[in-house]
Amino acid sequence: MGKIGLFDLEKHFAFYGAYHSNPINIAIHMLFVWPIFFTALLLAYFTPSLFNLPHIDFSLFGNHFDLILNIGFLATVIYSVFYICLDAKAGSLAALFCVICWVTSSFLARKLGFSIAWKVVLVAQIVCWTGQFIGHGVFEKRAPALLDNLVQAFIMAPFFVLLEALQDFFGYEPRPGFHAAVQAKIDSEINEWKEKKQKLIS
Repeated sequence: MGKIGLFDLEKHFAFYGAYHSNPINIAIHMLFVWPIFFTALLLAYFTPSLFNLPHIDFSLFGNHFDLILNIGFLATVIYSVFYICLDAKAGSLAALFCVICWVTSSFLARKLGFSIAWKVVLVAQIVCWTGQFIGHGVFEKRAPALLDNLVQAFIMAPFFVLLEALQDFFGYEPRPGFHAAVQAKIDSEINEWKEKKQKLIS
């Protein structure tokens, strides 16, 4: 039985999927969504520690650097916990990716320094967002989900593309019949959107 309310994965996935039904647009999002998350964490490295929490001395590739328990860390925790609550298996994998992004972005931020890091982040964000808007405008022919539900679109995007990849390459389903149920909701929502669009045109 599926979860309800905030942790209703079927509902979240259907909402996001209704805006990402074109295969090329989905592929573009698979390519660009996680780099957006990664570079956002990279910039967040330079924010101060929350409540003056101590830094964690960490070693990666033989290099020592500080892991700062700041906004980037808080975002990592929120995303990770939310994904695990949505689906234990895929959510745990997504949480692992979130933690890896946090650690490696912290390492890279420490190496680059703020004066270079913000420029790298700016270029990466512009490229990734441009790619996604092209995906929607040229291939999906529908405005991004963030224009209708900003919070849900931002939170669900990394998990959505991971679930898409797990489904496409491994046939993974959070529960039996999940994708069939979601696809039915997606088709219904898209048809409703097309009808509204047609009424506006006529």
